[in-house]
This record gives sequence, structure tokens and C-alpha cells, in this order.
Amino acid sequence: MPGTQPGGATRTVIVTVDDDPAVSRAVARDLRRRYGESHRIVRADSGRSALEALRDLRLRGDSVAVILADYRMPEMNGIEFLEQAMDVYPGARRVLLTAYADTGAAIDAINVVDLDHYLLKPWDPPEEKLYPVVDDLLAAWRREDHRPVKETKVVGHRWSARSSGVREFLARNQVPYRWYSWDEPEGQALLAAAEEDGERLPVVITPDGKALVEPSDQDLASSVGLATSPSSRFYDLIVIGGGPAGLGAAVYGASEGLRTVLVEATATGGQAGQSSRIENYLGFPDGVSGGQLTDRAHRQAARFGAEILTACEVTGLEINGSSRTVRLADGSSVAAHTVILATGVSYRQLGAPGLDVLTGRGVYYGSALTEAPACRDQDVYIVGGANSAGQAAMYLARGARSVTLLVRGESLTASMSHYLIQQIENTPRIRVRTCTEVAGVHGTDHLEGITLRDSRTGRTQDVDAQFLFVFIGAAPRTDWLDGVVLRDPRGFVVAGPDLAAAGERPEGWPLDRPPYHLETSVPGVFVAGDARAESAKRVASAVGEGAMAVMLVHRYLERL
Repeated sequence: MPGTQPGGATRTVIVTVDDDPAVSRAVARDLRRRYGESHRIVRADSGRSALEALRDLRLRGDSVAVILADYRMPEMNGIEFLEQAMDVYPGARRVLLTAYADTGAAIDAINVVDLDHYLLKPWDPPEEKLYPVVDDLLAAWRREDHRPVKETKVVGHRWSARSSGVREFLARNQVPYRWYSWDEPEGQALLAAAEEDGERLPVVITPDGKALVEPSDQDLASSVGLATSPSSRFYDLIVIGGGPAGLGAAVYGASEGLRTVLVEATATGGQAGQSSRIENYLGFPDGVSGGQLTDRAHRQAARFGAEILTACEVTGLEINGSSRTVRLADGSSVAAHTVILATGVSYRQLGAPGLDVLTGRGVYYGSALTEAPACRDQDVYIVGGANSAGQAAMYLARGARSVTLLVRGESLTASMSHYLIQQIENTPRIRVRTCTEVAGVHGTDHLEGITLRDSRTGRTQDVDAQFLFVFIGAAPRTDWLDGVVLRDPRGFVVAGPDLAAAGERPEGWPLDRPPYHLETSVPGVFVAGDARAESAKRVASAVGEGAMAVMLVHRYLERL
């Protein structure tokens, strides 16, 4: 492969640019003779084409050690070229090739472009005049750390909602990435390499050098190697939702020989995947992060042959005889004999004034793991009194100056596990304010303050804050099922014995048997986890229901 050594390591690049074809070939020839085995030599015939080559190298994450440029070139002389090249590769060593008459300009260039060396033409013999110079420059370059970071790069604005969304998407999908602020030198260099001015952010640069401007989740998923479309038109089982219940169903379905596809709108893990630490999950006495648990389950499902689709939003479910067809937002569809609904729940939206405008700009629903580094030495507020809020508080308290839990009820005991309450009580940086609601938020381009209201007295208080995390309620993601399966007044899916009183079959049920325990009002469509009415809302129970749903799928298929 061009640009790589036999062991697969990327070769460092030496770039040479000269508009005279004969000179250009001679420079490249001499460089390849000495450095060709250990370095990639890139030759360009103009400053403009050399800049394009440098931008492409930068987007791919390649390292450029030395740039040699001829001084006398049309359109753009060597000094002008090196000045622009510095923006793309500021660490590369810079050499100017000059004639004797141009030595004055070369000396001036030492100040203009921080020139490392200038060479007089001709440089023959290279063993005396070229190689010693390049050897010294390469040695100086190697003394610094220029190892390329083979990862996705995100250039964005700290208070951009979409920039925050992209970071959250990549983090939750276990995609390694590095964040660059658009107004810092590294961010500016990447924007210049992508030929963007920063007016449209974020700019995402994939490991293969492709620049995406304000990408959608689906574009992002496709570009970083996540599967976004099914490989087949028909399966034994479609699992909708990649939280603990969905991953559990995918693992058991695939391991038991069912052709299984899991369809997830954002990232596997669900709310549990965003948890900084789960300490009451069976088999992990020291606790496990939601990300670790999700990653293991994801890899386990894939190892058994389950197909996992990401950034695929489901918009509808159709019943066509014995087939169940799932409609996707991009207009495509996938069908199967059976479906397991494991869509989970999402955090409820606060209705206080100003929240919609500042969401993603200091106000976050979940996202504690992604935003934690920015919270260092800050005063952080968290809305919620359940385990997810408590886990976020403990995690953020490691670096934040203070963490304040805003709880609507009179205490945490009704909604939070005892072990978490004890940990919070023993953490000096965490304060709990009960009977407190968010009455409003304010700020210009980002959150600057919160108005709090005491529900007992009605009194309000304004506090300065740049970070507000919301972990309240459980809203089922089931609107797209309206008119297809029976749901309760809050939107949760009704299943099994709850479908009819006194053991009677539900109205409109077409079979001569009652629904199985997790079966919905549509035969062959099951529900597991938090989306089910009266579910336990715990990780372990969700995984168990996913496994049980697969057992019932087998029973259903046996009677088809």
C-alpha cells in the first residue's frame, strides 16, 4: 500500500514543490534515493497543487516532516506557499530552494515563515549539500511528538447544540474522536485543511480524510463505519431499540439461530449506556459503567451473528399476513416473522422558559459523561431524583466545584436506591435541594443562570450556572405505534395478561389462544423493557425481559 511500511506503519511524508519539471524530478529522485524506504516522497509542480496535497494529507492524519519549496514559482512564490503551508502543518520543517541571486529573499524568509534552512541550487552532490541538511531536519522533527492520531476529528463551537449532539453520538457509539475548538490554532488548521471558514459547524473529519459539514447522525454513522441499512429484506426477528432489553433480545435471538437484526435510532445502550456507574447489576461487585456494559453486550450480539443498525429511525409498523414490516425514516423497510419492541424511554422535557433555546448550549438531557470535562471547577445543577441523576451527580462531583441536585419531592428515598443516597450524603461537593423546580433559564448564546422555585413557598432564586443536566421522568418512544398496538394513556405498551381482564382474549385478537406474557395486542409483536406498561425500570429486569421475549418468539414461530 502506498505510504505504508511492510509492518503497516504509516510512513512520514517529505513534500517537495517546484514549477520546473526537470528540477522537480531531480529533487524527488534524490530524496527517494536516500529516504524512499522510510519516508513517502510527495512531489508537486505548483504552490496551489502542493497546498491541496497537504490538505489531503492532513485530513487523512498523515505526518509531514519536511517541506522543500522553490522560491521562484509563478502565481505563488516559495515564501508565500510556505506561509500558507504553516497553517496546515505548523510542525513541518521548512526549506527554501534558491538561486544565488535570491539569497537575500531567503534570509528574509527566516523571519517571515520561520524558515529552517535554505539551499542554493544546484545542490550537487546531494551527499554533501542535500542529505546532511535533510538528515538534521528529520532528526529535529523526530525529537518532537508528531505521531498521527488515527481518529475522527470534530471541529466545533463549545456552545453549539449540533456540535454537542455530534460528540454525544460518537461517544455513545464508542467511536474514538478528538474535539477541537474552532477558534483555537489546531481547530483553525483543520478548518483550513477542509477549506471551511467556520461559519458552518461542526466539521467532522473522518479517519480516511473525508470532511463532513453539519452532518446528520445517519451521514455520520455511515462515514465512521457503522451499519445503517439492513443486508437482507426479511428476518426471523427484528428488535427495535438497542438498550439493555434490545441487546439482551439480540444476544439470545442470534445465539439461538434466529436471523436477527437490531434497529437503533441513536446508539446502543439506551439510558443505561449513559450511566457513569451501575453498582447494583448482578455479577459486577465493583460496579460497571453503562458504556462498558453496552460495549460488551454489543460485541456479544455481533459475535453471535446479530446485525446491528445505527442511526435508523423507525416510523411505522405494518401487519401483512404473517409478516411484520418495519418502516424506516429514510423510506426503506425491513420485514420479519416477529418483532420485539425494546424502544425504552427518553427523559422528559422541562417546560420552563428558555430551555428549548439553550438545549445543547449548557442545558443537556443526559450527556453527563460527554460534558464532564468541561464541568471542571464549575457549579453544576442536576434535575432529577432517580438513580440516573444520582449516578451523574457522583460522577460530576469528581471534578466540578459543586453539584446541586434539584429534587421536586421531599426526599430521595422514594425514587433513588439506598446505596446511592448514602454515597451522595457522604460527598461534600454534592448538595440536595428538595421541593425545588426550575422556573426558567437565561443566557445569550449559552446558559448563564437558572431561576429556581421552592414548591412549598413559591419563592424564586436566581443562581449563576453554565451547566444544567436533566434526568427526569420516563417518556416512552412509542408515538409511531399509535393505532397499531394497544398502549396505556401514558404511551406505554400493554402486553400479556394486562391486555384483558379475567383472562379473556383482548378485543380484536385473531388467534384462538390468549397473548403470551410479553406479547402485544398484535400476534408476533412483543415488548420488553422500559417501554412495557408496569415494567420494573431496571437494567437487570430489562435484560431478562429481552431474553424471555426471545423464548416467546420461538413459541410463536413453532405455531406459524
